[in-house]
Amino acid sequence: MARRSTQAILAASVASMAHSQQVLDLSSVAWTVTSPNYPNISVPGKLPSQAHLDLHAAKVIEDPLYGLNDFNLRWVANSNWTYTSVAITSLSQNASSTWLVFNGLDTFASIQFCDQHVAATNNQFRQYYFDVTDILKSCNTTVLSINFGSAPVIANATAELPGQETWPWAVEGLFEFPNRQFIRKEQNDFGWDWGPAFAPAGPWQPAYIVQLGAQNIYIRNTLIDIYRQGQLNLLLPDQTKDWVLNASMDYLGTLPHDASLSYTLEDSANNTVHSGILGNITQVNNAITGSVIIPNDSVDLWWASGLGPQNLYNLTLHVMSSRNSTIASTSKRVGFRTIILNELPISQAQLNQGIAPGNNWHFEINGYEFYAKGSNFIPPDPFWPTVTPARIRQLFESVVAGNQNMLRVWSSGAYSPDFMYDLADEMGILLWSEFEFGDALYPVNKEFLDNVKEEVLYQVRRVNHHPSLAFWAGGNELENLELAIVNITAPDQLDRYTAEYETLFLDTIVPILFGNSRSISYSPSSTTNGWSSLDFSLPQPITERYENVTAGYIYGDTDHYDYNSADSFNYSTYPVGRFANEFGYHSMPSLQSWQQAVDPSELHFNSSTITLRNHHYPAGGLFTDNYANASKGMGEMTIAAQRWYPVPNKTEPLANFSAWCHTTQIFQADYYSSQIQFYRRGSALPERQLGSLYWQLEDQWQAPTWAGIEYDGRWKVLHYVAKDVYRPYIISPFLNVTDRSLEVWVISDLWTVVDSAVNLTWYDWKGNKLNISAPYSDYVEIGPINGTRVFKGNLDDTLAGHDPADVVMRLDGYAEGSLPNSNYVHIFKHTNWFHADRLSNAHLVDPGLELSHSNSTGKFTVKATKGVAAWVWLDYPAGAVLYFDENAFWLLPGEEKEVGYTVKSDETGGKWKDGVTVRSLWDNTVP
Repeated sequence: MARRSTQAILAASVASMAHSQQVLDLSSVAWTVTSPNYPNISVPGKLPSQAHLDLHAAKVIEDPLYGLNDFNLRWVANSNWTYTSVAITSLSQNASSTWLVFNGLDTFASIQFCDQHVAATNNQFRQYYFDVTDILKSCNTTVLSINFGSAPVIANATAELPGQETWPWAVEGLFEFPNRQFIRKEQNDFGWDWGPAFAPAGPWQPAYIVQLGAQNIYIRNTLIDIYRQGQLNLLLPDQTKDWVLNASMDYLGTLPHDASLSYTLEDSANNTVHSGILGNITQVNNAITGSVIIPNDSVDLWWASGLGPQNLYNLTLHVMSSRNSTIASTSKRVGFRTIILNELPISQAQLNQGIAPGNNWHFEINGYEFYAKGSNFIPPDPFWPTVTPARIRQLFESVVAGNQNMLRVWSSGAYSPDFMYDLADEMGILLWSEFEFGDALYPVNKEFLDNVKEEVLYQVRRVNHHPSLAFWAGGNELENLELAIVNITAPDQLDRYTAEYETLFLDTIVPILFGNSRSISYSPSSTTNGWSSLDFSLPQPITERYENVTAGYIYGDTDHYDYNSADSFNYSTYPVGRFANEFGYHSMPSLQSWQQAVDPSELHFNSSTITLRNHHYPAGGLFTDNYANASKGMGEMTIAAQRWYPVPNKTEPLANFSAWCHTTQIFQADYYSSQIQFYRRGSALPERQLGSLYWQLEDQWQAPTWAGIEYDGRWKVLHYVAKDVYRPYIISPFLNVTDRSLEVWVISDLWTVVDSAVNLTWYDWKGNKLNISAPYSDYVEIGPINGTRVFKGNLDDTLAGHDPADVVMRLDGYAEGSLPNSNYVHIFKHTNWFHADRLSNAHLVDPGLELSHSNSTGKFTVKATKGVAAWVWLDYPAGAVLYFDENAFWLLPGEEKEVGYTVKSDETGGKWKDGVTVRSLWDNTVP
């Protein structure tokens, strides 16, 4: 074969470039990380990455999550870090245009290309793109350099600028590094009461060099909005109307003014459902937009987990030239659903049903009310580049296995990556999402607001196509906490700061959000009394209610934290509202998790390392000697365990430490269970309460936190107990500690009437049935998403002649009903337990637990042989991550339970099975 000349190759390259794009993923390029603060440091870098990660990979620093390295590594956060590429030789000098595209730079970056300054950035959450065509034409050395400034240093300098915004005392939630509210960086990078303060820097999201031909564009972002005809945000749509599919693509390059859009919609089996040309084409600000009607009956609905199937479709969009050739294409996976936050006034029909006046505050999917069951998601790692799809899949599998259908993706972290929404789409997990503002008030100068506008525009358009996107909130605890603090510390300034709050969270965010999406609801604060009126003739239609409430009326959602454990289980201390979005109490992680992060010499309850890794209560500044505040949090856990349970006093120190950790988890789970059942009962009471999202789902390191899942994926007691009380049907006891009245309710979140029967049986701790009057109820009906009281009596009268410390009641509920979107009749069973006195006073007996494993079934069997076993716990050794089908349960003597398991990772080759142990609360009394 004859060789082609250099000129011929170059000509072919130019011709090809004229009709195509070349995209260089900068992760394929070699990088070096250096610091002007530390000239002797030069290590290999990666992209995406952050300086801490590359320094650790090069063994310059220890694992940031080990020991007290969150304090020891402050020098990294206080330094500048430069990422420098090798010479990039694959670029063409003949492209019509060349662009740098950064999907995320954390946070303050100065960019140089070919030894020329390109731009400076100051927002972790924006996509940045820069035309470097002219720079490349005169380039000698195609090196890309990104210098990242120290976020804490820059935040402090920003706070000191002349005329800078100030706020009254205590408005900023100060955890460790101060002044986070002045910069657009992940807020919990500056510390929180459950996580460390690393303030990392680096190219944390993918980046590309894009080269375009003369007739080509690069699609950098895509908006897809699917909604019912006539739908408006925050209002209930007509479910009989057809769908509107609105599509818009942001592009780089030059697009012919007569370009058009075509589409193909395929189902999961790749069958074409619809295809054609979009109408109403517009081109504005380098975005091409069009829309099409999709008939209502031609697509299947997407539902949340437990409510129906997750029907998904593949949508391909083509940008077409006037000659009907494809200029560019993009594909997104979409679903057809409506998800609305209903804050409408309580109707007369609802009043007639016994619902208290006020306003609704609940979600409706495809026209149906449902009970939102779930938890709060925090950043799963202090360093987002380590968060992989595999990690989120494992976590989300635990969410679904735990009977949860919604996660509140807490603000003050980072916006969720696309793969997280993709997994939620597949698994049916609704993601209440928030803009990244929390526990502070924020500047409203033009520069800050313009920066936020670009952030909001990019993020809203990026994620709107996901059916799992349930809601947008402006930020965390802004109305109920930050404005409330202003009202206490500077009431004469409340009007000023309320106006500034509205400038950002209403006047700035809402026009962008509602201007791009008709399918999503919004509230400016996570906890709020809701809107008082809407006027869609205005660019910003929402008027907030704030504290303009009417006595006897119920509004909004609630959060609840009470660290006086004397109040725990007293449901008169729990808030009454339409929806509970946050509540909780902290606990210790397991011994196995502590061993990952703490030196063996420090593995005791109040060791220096363990105490200082407890950031509740936070240092409130750059204090590495936080014993005083951290000891308060340690004390709260200790007192709660002592107050409510027999506490361990084992002779072997490590066993004693492990048992203490476990007992704090039992208290946490017990307390959450009490609140979840209280909120679920509210579905049958005048508040018509329709949501429970506890704080929090998971850990981002090994420490005392509110999490139900530890850093490596191991379930705490909480996640098992939440799984149990998040079943569709439960039976629940409620003791009024004031008048000693005891009620038993059966509660269902199913959408149809459920028939239920109940058995209530009293026992002593040896398992003997007691001659205490307890009813057997014939079938009773439970209405859709409702509850029925099946017993009420005075506990003291019921137990006359019995020592409350000697008795325990088992509650068994049985029900028949249909799951949503199913005609199949299911049998539902639930068992609960009620103890008439604190378990710290109870006359526990040795339950004689026996544990066995069957090689044939692959399951474990637990049996109680001598007495009632309270809080039975199957534990497994380090080296594996798994969850059991059931755990933290109770057994009667003679009762056995077969327990399966799901393994998520295993470095033991299956030998973990040999290390499985069983214990109950009785074991706390054994030395």
